[in-house]
Amino acid sequence: MEYRIEKDTMGEVHVPKNVFWGAQTQRSINNFKIGPQGSMPREIIYGFAYLKKAAAYANCELGVLDATKRELIAKVCDEILEGK
Repeated sequence: MEYRIEKDTMGEVHVPKNVFWGAQTQRSINNFKIGPQGSMPREIIYGFAYLKKAAAYANCELGVLDATKRELIAKVCDEILEGK
């Protein structure tokens, strides 16, 4: 498996290249073995994707998120909603 290095306030952590989460989520996965990975219902995941996409557009309209980041967030949300 290939990894990328993500950084947060606790330092660096190796995150698989094929996932959309960052350092904090990876730390949780590493430290708290709760159920199988991917045990969250798809409906919840899709709901969060819609919410994140809507928040990105709203924050861009408010001027607190630039259009480039909005488009990246929207693209990832669309990929999640397509089942990738």
